[in-house]
Amino acid sequence: MVERTAENVQILEKKPLYKGFFKADEYFLRYPRYDGTMSRTVSREVMERGHAAAVLLYDAEREKIVLVEQFRVGVYLTGENPWIAECVAGIIGQGETPEAVARREAVEESGCEVGEIIPICRYFSSPGGMSETLYVFCGQTDSSKCAVEAGLENEGEDTRVLVWDADEAIQALLDGKINNAVTIISLQWFMLNRRMLKEKWGRNKEGGL
Repeated sequence: MVERTAENVQILEKKPLYKGFFKADEYFLRYPRYDGTMSRTVSREVMERGHAAAVLLYDAEREKIVLVEQFRVGVYLTGENPWIAECVAGIIGQGETPEAVARREAVEESGCEVGEIIPICRYFSSPGGMSETLYVFCGQTDSSKCAVEAGLENEGEDTRVLVWDADEAIQALLDGKINNAVTIISLQWFMLNRRMLKEKWGRNKEGGL
């Protein structure tokens, strides 16, 4: 009887397939099955690009949600409108913490400084074929100081900053206009925690903005 633990997974071979902005490898492995036996040797292709952090920016004073809109080639290839509304997000570099990346990306992509920051969740973006973990936060901000357009020119970024009424953002979610996982998850969390955030970050409350 083989226990279903990570220690009992057997990596027999790892074959590099591609290395660019993304990296892809093919793994030949065996893993414990639910019946207590080991699986036959199977092949699994895994794409790696590191891990990422995202932050939903909320201005409790003005009841505003700040998102960014930018071109996404993956959406373009499906035939849908490739300019989509998203949370600010970025790749976690070596030695960086998820929170530090969330704060940095907020400034780079939206021009918004972040005050207090609250963890929402962490999740695997596509566990069947990617190793990426996404760390998600909600950050206190002052939407009156956000940029109109932002992004780093040297990274080919061209982002438009969206400052929406909180109710407008929720309605966009309910109408199916938000079509990416991190923003859907963040706005659903916001709906559940809006009162707490308002009490915590409303006028004359803590946070530093």
